[in-house]
Amino acid sequence: MSEAAARDFIAPGAVLGVLGGGQLGRMFAQSAQAAGYEVVVLEPQAGSPAALVTTRHVASAYDDTDGLHEVARQARAVTIEFENVPAAALRWLDAHVRLAPHAPAVAVCQDRAQEKALFTRLGVACAPHALVGNDEQCRAAQSQDLYPAILKTARMGYDGKGQIGVRTAGELGAAWRQLGGVDCVLERRLDLDFELSVVLARGADGAMVHFPPQRNVHRDGILFSSTVGDGVIDHALAERAVRAARGVAEGLGYVGVLCVEFFVTRDGALVANEMAPRPHNSGHHTIDSCDVSQFELQWRCLVGAPLPQPRRHSAALMLNLLGDLWFDSHGAEREPDWAAVLALPGAHLHLYGKHQPRRARKMGHLTFTAPTLDEVRQAQRRACELLGLAP
Repeated sequence: MSEAAARDFIAPGAVLGVLGGGQLGRMFAQSAQAAGYEVVVLEPQAGSPAALVTTRHVASAYDDTDGLHEVARQARAVTIEFENVPAAALRWLDAHVRLAPHAPAVAVCQDRAQEKALFTRLGVACAPHALVGNDEQCRAAQSQDLYPAILKTARMGYDGKGQIGVRTAGELGAAWRQLGGVDCVLERRLDLDFELSVVLARGADGAMVHFPPQRNVHRDGILFSSTVGDGVIDHALAERAVRAARGVAEGLGYVGVLCVEFFVTRDGALVANEMAPRPHNSGHHTIDSCDVSQFELQWRCLVGAPLPQPRRHSAALMLNLLGDLWFDSHGAEREPDWAAVLALPGAHLHLYGKHQPRRARKMGHLTFTAPTLDEVRQAQRRACELLGLAP
């Protein structure tokens, strides 16, 4: 570490802040605490997953001036666990305390239109698209060769929310009005083979490391599983995805953990879909499959610590655990058979401390690790049987 970097390093014992009290904040806090840092959570809701594992909780809205001042008073540096923090709050923090990622980078990730513009500027392929934010743009989009398509709100959409399929140009107007007439992006529906994501970390000094890309499966717009291991993704394709993701981070001047999600079409094209300025659901397996997790890289970026290139020591398959698992076929609430699941080889159970299960709510995740893909897939199939999931 250079003399200048040593001066910028925040040593263990300091307090780090995180905006957001969900499971990502919880896992960030647990990783930072393991290295000797304290964590303060800014989150409106009492009893949130992150607040449950820290002794410091500022219970206020994300744009509350008093709450922001209190976090900046306690914390030497602040990060985020979800991207939809009000822009004004991020700008204020950026001016008063070390913030990673920086407010301008998060602003791009908050807006699909800005994301698409960034991908285009950097030469990263993305789906053919058009902006729909007013009547004139709506009429113009109806004449473009984009159908069948998907109309997505430019902001606030996640896990399949805020989007509608549009089969023909004649359906666009009604779909746009159904989404509230807000700014949207209309994307041509692609003939997909599968989806993958790249999780990387970039320090303030420009140093960058990444995890091997993971192959992802979604159901009803929500991530169902992520798989890593030799042969999961063609080596040349994985290298292309990593190069593209690193180029995006470089182009943003990004600091922190970034996930870039890609579509792979049936003709082999690699197409950037969207990005998240934080650790990502698809990277949760890194806690158990790698010598450095995405959450350790998050706090390392924040405190100015060196970034080691992660080493994956096991094949892994991660399953999301949604609230549906807590209900039987008659709708009665029940507890899944964790004892049977934990008896499976290589099982790592992570529950987030959410006391009220709801359908489609992310309650936890389950990762299987093993020397080979066949072994993790066998364990996953058995887990799906035990939990009542289609594998």
